[in-house]
Amino acid sequence: MKNRQNVMIKGTKNGLSLRLNDQCSYEDLLIELEEKLADLHGVDSDSPLISVRIQTGNRYLEAGQQEELKELIRQEHHLIVEEIESNVLTKAEAKQHVDEQEITSVSTIVRSGQVLEVTGDLLLVGDVNPGATVRAGGNIFIMGALKGVAHAGYNGKTESVIVASFMTPSQLRIFDSISRAPDHYDHEEQHQMECAYIDKNDHIVIDRLQVLKHIRPNITRFKGGHYYG
Repeated sequence: MKNRQNVMIKGTKNGLSLRLNDQCSYEDLLIELEEKLADLHGVDSDSPLISVRIQTGNRYLEAGQQEELKELIRQEHHLIVEEIESNVLTKAEAKQHVDEQEITSVSTIVRSGQVLEVTGDLLLVGDVNPGATVRAGGNIFIMGALKGVAHAGYNGKTESVIVASFMTPSQLRIFDSISRAPDHYDHEEQHQMECAYIDKNDHIVIDRLQVLKHIRPNITRFKGGHYYG
């Protein structure tokens, strides 16, 4: 008699959750998974597709093993694997995670036709001229004039923001949301120290820099030292 289940299936409001034991052999896992999937044969084949999330814990699955699990589950016509979650990161994934947390500081003028791109946050000391583009996987902070294109959160971070000392961009993008500049800026109006972010309606909003600490309170990364005030 088994002391522990290698496969635990739980129903959720979004479908099924499969929690896999990360201590047993992969072969034992497949055997028990196949047995438990066979118990689902009683479900009406005409029923809607059921989403399945697989949680592997501390087990690392190679690409071939992931595909094998997906194929085994796909044999049940009403089941489809939506995601495989693991606590284990590959070296490449760990490096990407570190890179995405980094702030890259650049002191330059990005001129027309040039593209400046970083994986994490970008701190640019200089201007972005018309026809130039700056892209970041995270936030963009420009200590200068933004007159070209700025694209923050290009890898899916919708919480990213764009900050500029002088904000008159030709286009703003945060993830896949786009905001074009109005046909005519009122140049008498001061567009100094402003930030752009995605609001709850998925629209890009430009506002005073002072609102940033309220709409993105987790943006601060203050470590060490002392803060007075």
